[in-house]
Amino acid sequence: MSFAVSADAQSPSVSPVEPEKVLVDGVVREVSVPPLVPPAGRGSLADIPFDNAREAPAEAVISRKGPDGGWRDLSAAAFADEVRAVAKGLVAQGLRPGDRLVIMSRTTYEWTLLDFAAWAAGLVTVPIYPTSSAFQARWILQDSGAVACVVEDRQQALLIGQERKQLPGLTHLWTFDSGAVEELRAAGEDTPDEAVDARRAALGPESVATLIYTSGTTGRPKGCVITHANFFAEVDNAVELLHPAFRSVTNEPVSTLLFLPLSHVLGRMVAIGCLRARMRLGHAPSIRTEDLLADLAAFRPTFLLAIPYVLEKIYNTGRATAEKMGRVSSFDRAARIARQYGEAVEAAEHGTGPGPSFGLRTARALYDPLVYRRIRAALGGRVKYAICGGSPLGRRLASFYAGAGIEIFEGYGMTETTAASTVTPPLRPRLGTVGWPLPGTAVRIADDGEVLLRGGQLFAGYWDAERGEAVREPDPEQGSGWGWGQESQDGWFATGDLGALDDDGYLTITGRKKDIIITSGGKNVMPTPLEDWVRAHPLVSQCMVVGDNRSYVAALITLEPDGLAHWRRMKKKQDVPLAALAEDDELRGALQRAIDEANRLVSRAESIRRFRVLTVDFTEAAGHLTPSLKMRRSAIAEDFATEIEQLYER
Repeated sequence: MSFAVSADAQSPSVSPVEPEKVLVDGVVREVSVPPLVPPAGRGSLADIPFDNAREAPAEAVISRKGPDGGWRDLSAAAFADEVRAVAKGLVAQGLRPGDRLVIMSRTTYEWTLLDFAAWAAGLVTVPIYPTSSAFQARWILQDSGAVACVVEDRQQALLIGQERKQLPGLTHLWTFDSGAVEELRAAGEDTPDEAVDARRAALGPESVATLIYTSGTTGRPKGCVITHANFFAEVDNAVELLHPAFRSVTNEPVSTLLFLPLSHVLGRMVAIGCLRARMRLGHAPSIRTEDLLADLAAFRPTFLLAIPYVLEKIYNTGRATAEKMGRVSSFDRAARIARQYGEAVEAAEHGTGPGPSFGLRTARALYDPLVYRRIRAALGGRVKYAICGGSPLGRRLASFYAGAGIEIFEGYGMTETTAASTVTPPLRPRLGTVGWPLPGTAVRIADDGEVLLRGGQLFAGYWDAERGEAVREPDPEQGSGWGWGQESQDGWFATGDLGALDDDGYLTITGRKKDIIITSGGKNVMPTPLEDWVRAHPLVSQCMVVGDNRSYVAALITLEPDGLAHWRRMKKKQDVPLAALAEDDELRGALQRAIDEANRLVSRAESIRRFRVLTVDFTEAAGHLTPSLKMRRSAIAEDFATEIEQLYER
């Protein structure tokens, strides 16, 4: 999929090339898109800061938030100097090429600094989610064979410290809040620059860059071995494809505020992509609503990386505010106009419609200052593009944001594919899908509907702690979704996800193979579409569909705190206990309407017949969610077995 971009135009002129398709019995079963850039032939990610410093030393590449709440730009030259200084400290501390360095922190400048400094010192970085338990952290430290660990604060240092007796190989533990960066910088003062230069020169595209451990929805997390070449294949093609987001096509500089975890491959990919494209990058460690909104307002990014939950939250907050002001009907009309506008633009871009009519354009212009501008203001006021992944956004929200003036690039991928394998092509969206293959990638649908992937960003294999290297052997415990078994011959990786390609090659993900519910009547039910639709309701935090070997499908529902607080105020039920609210007819009526909407997606045999409102939410701390917020279904089913049984009592 190649395209041309006019640098002096107000909007990019994009001419996507149709992907190559393979049809079987008239159905598209395979789609591929050639790469936009050649594979990296030399060097590593460690070179990026130094290349930037040489080519554009004064250009702002990173902004740091000061104590006063203001943002201070850091030039390419200054960032390269910091990377070199910290890298020299790592060398001086005795860390050798190939050693594993663990980073456990929220999304901060120091995280990115240590990442690049470690690479410059020839190390392999290993992220750990900052919310991980002591057991989870110890498992990753042990399995990766890490010799050093950097954490953010004293609490994390204590968590790792209590495990040190079982980690004899861990020789260094530093804490950002206690001056880790300054300590490393001071330690490396007498180390010559040439020591870092030599280590950088020894790295090549096939060198290991990082071990990223999967969330572990089943079994123990497994370390995905990702090379510098994997990141180059992912980042370079993504930057070139999503040119308007990563590179300025107007006089306005591009920038992003990253608030998703750098311990997740998607956040990491975007951070690397920003530095590769030399766009201004900021870090927001707190995702509390008030903190994040304040950071967005001060930073004012032009592009964001988000998950559907964030975009759902902003939409629902906007609607709740309108309801509080007595203007909910106006908001709902504006939302309907935005969706119609976004769908009309989509049709025009595909040549299947004339585009928004005069009346639709007029209505959109009327609601822009009343509704859409407020939505954009919540994101800082300048956001034009957003990359969205992690779970399906859905056609309803995608078309709304398109109509509100924010183009969504929805994608699909996994840790094993170094983030995105498919993405919405610019100016050719297909709302409700996850787009075409990322350039340089191929997608195939197996006979059983499983999604198979192939491309340069496909990881080297799973980390084998005993061998100290990547292996591509089948994993009988995890199935083809995690291994390189029979389905994965000839370079194809079996994802474990189910999907379909439409006639134009756009991919839609329908769920996970292992999540399929088979009712006692023999009906196969894919729970994900139902759950995603119900979860979009402002009162719903989580929804888990059940019904395996049962006579019908049912659901467990947890309540979203902010949405529930707003509902309580509007219904004047602030003093009603949560246990009573779970049985409240008005509340259940609102949830039933959401379920009725979801049931329209499926047949009667697949529809949700009954639901149970839980008085507690699914949390990572309770073991119900992974760090990337995916449900651990078996753990939920075990902890709420009584509530599930009650759904089938007559």
